[in-house]
Amino acid sequence: MKKKKSNHKKSGKRSFKDKKDQRPPREERVAQKVETLKIGQINRDFKKRAVSFYAIIDRIMQTGGPTIFFAIDGTGTLALKGFLKPGERAHPEINEGDAIFATVRVDEFNGELEGEIQTIQKLSEEPKQEILQEIENTIRERAKVSEVPFLIQSPILDKLKPSFIKAAHEIRLAILKNRPVIVRHHNDTDGYSSGYALERAILPLIEKQHGSSKAAWEFFQRAPCAAPFYEIDDSIRDTATSLRNVAKFSNKIPLVIIADNGSTPEDLLAIKHGKVHGMDFIVVDHHFFDTDVISKEVLAHINPFLVGENGSAFSAGMLCVELARLINNNVQNVNEIPALAGLADKIYLLNPEAVNAYLQIAVNQGYTKELLADISTVIDYVSAKVRFMEVREYIGVLFGEPRDRQKALVSLMAPHIRELDKKGLAIAKSTVKIKKIGKTTLQILDIDNTFPGFGFYPKPGRCTSLIHDDIQGAKDLDNVVSIGLMRTAITIRATDAANFSVHDLILFLNEKSPHAFVAGGGHKNAGSISFIPSKQEEIMDFFKDFVKSRQNS
Repeated sequence: MKKKKSNHKKSGKRSFKDKKDQRPPREERVAQKVETLKIGQINRDFKKRAVSFYAIIDRIMQTGGPTIFFAIDGTGTLALKGFLKPGERAHPEINEGDAIFATVRVDEFNGELEGEIQTIQKLSEEPKQEILQEIENTIRERAKVSEVPFLIQSPILDKLKPSFIKAAHEIRLAILKNRPVIVRHHNDTDGYSSGYALERAILPLIEKQHGSSKAAWEFFQRAPCAAPFYEIDDSIRDTATSLRNVAKFSNKIPLVIIADNGSTPEDLLAIKHGKVHGMDFIVVDHHFFDTDVISKEVLAHINPFLVGENGSAFSAGMLCVELARLINNNVQNVNEIPALAGLADKIYLLNPEAVNAYLQIAVNQGYTKELLADISTVIDYVSAKVRFMEVREYIGVLFGEPRDRQKALVSLMAPHIRELDKKGLAIAKSTVKIKKIGKTTLQILDIDNTFPGFGFYPKPGRCTSLIHDDIQGAKDLDNVVSIGLMRTAITIRATDAANFSVHDLILFLNEKSPHAFVAGGGHKNAGSISFIPSKQEEIMDFFKDFVKSRQNS
């Protein structure tokens, strides 16, 4: 039989397909007469048909029945099923990382495409390196970001654009390399808005990459942070779970995206801890930091303060929606989220133009300002109840999946929560202590001795906000500092006229009371601090001194 000439020789370049040991024996090729494809080309049209392809074995999973080989070629992933007898390792000569040429019969199992192995051949090192290089080139090309205009015009967004592009590229690259993605976010409306927007962009890409809706559960996780930063507890939990998945399922170490947290020195230890175990990080935040210690530790860092802008002019939810649209140009049901997040985080106080522009987009999507406020109220309440549970579908309903159930849920819950707020405010007003320090009105709410404790709603931060907003309206005051005092912490709200700064307060307290070990963070006028319980009285004395010192600053 005359040897068929390779088309690749016409270009003068060699391809791994020209190599002799790339192909199965000649007699098998004649018998099969199957088409050689890319994995990304294999779809349900090929069901019950045989196809061939070159690939790398990304991971292997032994079940109680067949052995499952997950093959990648840069265009997608396909599960290959090999079977000898129940629980016995099929094709023991094939290991993770091997290059293979396989012929499979395309079939479907539980609604997902898979290939039943007919022949599988392990390739030598030279063609393997060529395949790996081709996969790398394909993935990097596919990971390139297609730029779309921002939803609104803003010089802050324009300054951050290179960071947006970098972050989107790294996230797309992780997905195409079958790397799990973990999203960690603050436990409030802005944080949930951030995490959900990223989830809406990332999940469809994961499902497409693996050809499986189930992959969304294996390769993606979203969870709130308990503290207003990515603390070491979160990092240990994420790392422990990831290492278990590596050992049990041959998963890769994940990419972690920290949203509405991550920019401060308090985040540094947890990020470095994750990096020890091979994690990479991306941070999208808008909280203040004195010195940037994070950027050098992460793949990408998005924060208005990095480009000389105020983080109070853009919330993390607003930033994450713009990032989501770059990760996935076809992301659905996120355009109303920036208005929700911006209103919840009171971004309108510093940047009303941006919030109003986003609000107009939300109105065009069928969301009024009142409805967004109610959604925010319900998110705050639900976040207090679910705490650290991953309630992906329930949160999806809150964000409008589907819209009719969202409106029904919010209509039911918002009135109930408003009554709880009224009760919480009444309880708080009955015990709050009001002091005048110069021109500043200081409200002190003793949380521990006022409210029942665990599970009570409103949460301490919301109780503090309620009395803070109430006194301004009731007594027409504009120079106010309100605090929720707990045994080991203080949550703080302040008006612009009070000339307050959470960051400066932390520096002041650590200088005056070094053995109280004060830590914390937040924005200029809103945040929280923690300290050891034996120093509570001392910390309160110095807190009042700090408020007094700001009178003439």
